Amino acid sequence: MFLPTPIIALLTLLPFASSSPLDLSLVKRATDLTLTSQNDLTNGTPCKALTIIFARGTVSPGNVGENVGPPFFQAVANITGITNLAAQGVNYSADIFGFLAGGSASGSRTMAALGAQLVHNSAKLLSAATAAKVSSVVMFGDPFNGTAVTNIPASKVVTYCHAGDNICEGGIVVLAPHHTVSTHTH
Repeated sequence: MFLPTPIIALLTLLPFASSSPLDLSLVKRATDLTLTSQNDLTNGTPCKALTIIFARGTVSPGNVGENVGPPFFQAVANITGITNLAAQGVNYSADIFGFLAGGSASGSRTMAALGAQLVHNSAKLLSAATAAKVSSVVMFGDPFNGTAVTNIPASKVVTYCHAGDNICEGGIVVLAPHHTVSTHTH
């Protein structure tokens, strides 16, 4: 089945199956995909056909931000159906100091780096078997634009950067084009 790109955010890691039964009455499903925090993998939501693991950009609120994450989840849910989608934000300090440091290899092990930097850093840590289970990688405003994502075939990677986006050009100045990358979430 072909699903239009982008279909999965940043780094979609395998849908982990659980062999133990779940008490569905205890499951808290956040059906409001407009929220700045999404926690389907950590709140006991059963596995879904599609899981999005999303790392928000620098200084964005919650664990998925507000300008890119929520609209992206809604667009995917419109294609797949909300009952087929699990969204999980990455909890980390999304501050300017982390961005300037380029994320950290040790932080990426625990998902503590910044947005697209997290994807590049954490992909290096994946085993070949785990990397093979990644269906898609979508990055918005990637400071390493044009650099391959280690262990992930280029055919599975989509990066959205706009002309004049200093961040995507390897700079450190956030200009207007960087703020418009969310137009690709719909």
